[in-house]
Amino acid sequence: MRDFLREMLLIRRFEEMVEERFRAGELPGFLHVAIGQEAVAVGVCQAMDDGDVFASTHRAHGHTLARGTHPNAVMAELYGKIEGCSHGYGGSMHLYDVERGNLGANAVVGGGLPAITGAALAFKLRKEPRVAIAFFGDGATNIGTFHESLNLAQLWQVPAVFVCENNHWAESTPGWQHSPVWDDMSKRALAFDMRSIKVDGQDVEAVFDAAHEALEFARSGEGPVFVDVETYRMHGHYIGDPQVYRSKEDREEAAEHDPITRLRERLGLDDEEFDSFDAQAHEVVDAALEFAQNGTDPQPEDALKDVYA
Repeated sequence: MRDFLREMLLIRRFEEMVEERFRAGELPGFLHVAIGQEAVAVGVCQAMDDGDVFASTHRAHGHTLARGTHPNAVMAELYGKIEGCSHGYGGSMHLYDVERGNLGANAVVGGGLPAITGAALAFKLRKEPRVAIAFFGDGATNIGTFHESLNLAQLWQVPAVFVCENNHWAESTPGWQHSPVWDDMSKRALAFDMRSIKVDGQDVEAVFDAAHEALEFARSGEGPVFVDVETYRMHGHYIGDPQVYRSKEDREEAAEHDPITRLRERLGLDDEEFDSFDAQAHEVVDAALEFAQNGTDPQPEDALKDVYA
């Protein structure tokens, strides 16, 4: 649990730093942070085996860091540097690290779902004991590829785990406005006769246990699993989001469910021990920032490298 806290603190401090630098005008493009959802990334990614793979969303920093990509490589990517994990081509919404099983973040809502079903099918055909994991939000459950991917995954009984990071906002639309099952997204799996697990996404231990159960079920050849992880997004959909769709009371409630505070209280850490963990996270993030700021800018002629059609 202390290791989980260290990982969650690293993700939190990393995202706070990139938010600060984005507001200062140093980072290009859009930026989406998952502050408040760290327990989901850490709980699921720490339950994965070395050969497992995953596809992320446009909110990918947490998954990427929790799976072991060095903060230097993630920060450099956000700065568009060659030393970045996608060599500066992708930025915040397109983080890749195939060596660590990261098949890519995706700016398209639900875009990673078909690829994960395909990867899981490959594992089954090769008789490899590996699992493919898809992260997506509650809004993605309304996308056509969500239904196609889950339908084929269950039909073919592939080793896939579908992790719904359900913060009830679908970018900026409350769940009750976009889904008839918004209060229990695990019902989405009923249409496909797929096993489902519902878990509190602010409890990293509970997420880890649920993810481990889902992964082992899929790995054993029993078929895919849908995991409904209820979580809280403490910030807006993107940096600069005025959140006019969201009440002050709702934002305050989200802050009251901070997964880091919850784990700290469970571990009974005093200020001195917690501050030591926090200082370590700040040190790593500060070093990553310096690394990225001193990174190598790509040349104009690099624009067409690694591009195919």
